[in-house]
Amino acid sequence: MRADGILTEISVYAGRVNQFSRRDWLIYTLWIGLMLGLFSSVLGFLFVGRSHGVVYPVYVWNIPIGIFIFVASIAFDTIGHLTIYREELKKGESLVHGITIFCGITSVVTLVGAYQNRELWMLSACLTVLCFVYSLIDEGLHWVRYLQQKSDRVEMWSHFGILLGHSLMMLGWWYWFAKGYPGVAETLSAFAAG
Repeated sequence: MRADGILTEISVYAGRVNQFSRRDWLIYTLWIGLMLGLFSSVLGFLFVGRSHGVVYPVYVWNIPIGIFIFVASIAFDTIGHLTIYREELKKGESLVHGITIFCGITSVVTLVGAYQNRELWMLSACLTVLCFVYSLIDEGLHWVRYLQQKSDRVEMWSHFGILLGHSLMMLGWWYWFAKGYPGVAETLSAFAAG
């Protein structure tokens, strides 16, 4: 794989935003904006704690790193979904995407909620596992399309980034939960103090 070849492919892939309709821009902005909101809120929370002397375990920083990788990857992947692969996704992948997104968002929400209500861990665990199961189903569908030459390397690499980022984020978050969320109480106190 030559570097100039993949860079050209990335440029062409990203350039497809010029094909976006107003509705596409709305979908793209809401989806990427939601994930950037997650990234900035997690990173902001950690930096507020750090600025008040909270020392987080090193593994906690894998969460915003994972979110960043995930957001960068979906920023590319979504371009293809809204343009060149739109019709192909209507055959079933869009439903898989919807289920994956639902499970992903609710797994994070319930895992955050498990800070105060630890019993939510069961629901969050189920949703986390289902998110990964549906992500793997989605990967299978993408590989079939790739082998049929109905996908490209940029889309496939973006899916690698999606799985890497999501795995890093969720493993970090689950480990943080398992350890009792060290640093969270101190950071919440800093927020309460103003």
